[in-house]
Amino acid sequence: MRFRLFKMDLTQIILTLFLSFLAVFMLLPIVFIFMQAFKPLSELFLYPPRFYVMNPTLDNFSQLLTSVDAAVVPVVRYLFNSVFSAAATVIVVVAFSTMVAFALSKHNFLGKNAILNMTIMALMFAPQAVIIPRYIIVQRLGIIDTYLAHILPLVAAPVSVFLFKQFVDQVPEDLLAAARIDGASEWHILFRIIYPICRPAVSTIALLTFQSAWNTMEPSIYYIENEAMRTLPFFLGTLTSGLANNVAGQGAAAAAGLLMFLPNLIFFLVMQNRVIQTMAHSGLK
Repeated sequence: MRFRLFKMDLTQIILTLFLSFLAVFMLLPIVFIFMQAFKPLSELFLYPPRFYVMNPTLDNFSQLLTSVDAAVVPVVRYLFNSVFSAAATVIVVVAFSTMVAFALSKHNFLGKNAILNMTIMALMFAPQAVIIPRYIIVQRLGIIDTYLAHILPLVAAPVSVFLFKQFVDQVPEDLLAAARIDGASEWHILFRIIYPICRPAVSTIALLTFQSAWNTMEPSIYYIENEAMRTLPFFLGTLTSGLANNVAGQGAAAAAGLLMFLPNLIFFLVMQNRVIQTMAHSGLK
């Protein structure tokens, strides 16, 4: 018995050390982003290179925020477009996905199975496979060079619908029937019963949607021609081929990378507990 206990404890120690090493290894790129963003120009090209920053400075952010591209568009404009588009996309996707999932889960209507099957089939399509149909829709709707071009292509979110439906399926029918007997409308049931119960799923949908909307360059590349309507990821992409190719641009590129990364990190840290609950209840690992 003592041998087995010792052997089990030794196994746990080894596993803990291995996972700790893996966690540190995965954190290194994040730490590297922070270090690079605050390094002065002299340290960025120091030889031999050093991982940590010795004299942190905000000069890189100052250079980034005051720099302009060839079309004389301030970086803050790209940043505003990204924040506005991501926030609007989150609101629209959460609203539409939850309503669709509620209807598919708790209502019977003609074509329900067909819609559900198409939603599941849509999970198998890569985003690149629908670029041309999306462009045709955006063009015919006449929303080229508008904020709707950033939002509308991301509204069709089969992952969000499927994820929220998994949660709604677990809501007892008796609870909804009792609410209907008391005179509650379907909107009242959705907002007063379904939303509070499925709050972890709503948070997860918001997180996934925000990350997708914040990081994507697709609308800026395919649906936007006006430089002032493009987003921060597009500007960051131009840094790798333009500003970052010269010595002075390396610091600004590092600062832009940190600006792109921080919102995702903060959003995840705020939502992480509810995301874990969603993964446990939905059967998704």
